[in-house]
Amino acid sequence: MSVPAPNLWDSPAHALEYLGRAAKIPHRTEGEAALLDALPRALHRVLDLGSGDGRLLGLVKVGRASLEAVALDFSPLMLERLRERFAADPAVRVVAHNLDQPLPALGTFDAVVSSFAIHHLAHLRKRALYQEIFDRLEPGGVFCNLEHVASPTPTLHRRFLAAIATSPEDEDPSNQLLDLGTQLGWLAAIGFEDVDCQWKWLELALLVGTKP
Repeated sequence: MSVPAPNLWDSPAHALEYLGRAAKIPHRTEGEAALLDALPRALHRVLDLGSGDGRLLGLVKVGRASLEAVALDFSPLMLERLRERFAADPAVRVVAHNLDQPLPALGTFDAVVSSFAIHHLAHLRKRALYQEIFDRLEPGGVFCNLEHVASPTPTLHRRFLAAIATSPEDEDPSNQLLDLGTQLGWLAAIGFEDVDCQWKWLELALLVGTKP
């Protein structure tokens, strides 16, 4: 029996370390721009999974002041940062929730977005979460997942680590990386249409699908 990977994200020290380097991730802004381009302009309600400090949700809301949003995270530090960022925005609801557990009853959404969060889940939980996302999207709703995926070979994984100035010893032990093809296949099998990887740089990829 395999040993479950530790999830360190309830540790303030781990969360702070991530926030310190998040903005320096190479090409991250390119992936975020591609995600924003994949969203329809007319949005009424959005769910952000693993919101962190609200960086992605803040970008989604630019020019959409009336957009209603729900931000989910379970890290105490990230929840604190989320509440601070959106304190003056009554259209944003911050919910404490661990994605290891089924999504709570939150209604339906025009879009579900996520940025570098789902790869911390066990693979079977990833698959189950994708189904839950599909069930919570309105017809025509879009799922956009800017994600850390597995490299096809160990050599390519080492190349990625070198590109982000990380040694194998310093890799996040919470990571449970899965290849891009498997995840795109899951989305298509669940029923998403126009499933595609719309942007990729090494192990960073944007997975997009639309609910019919």
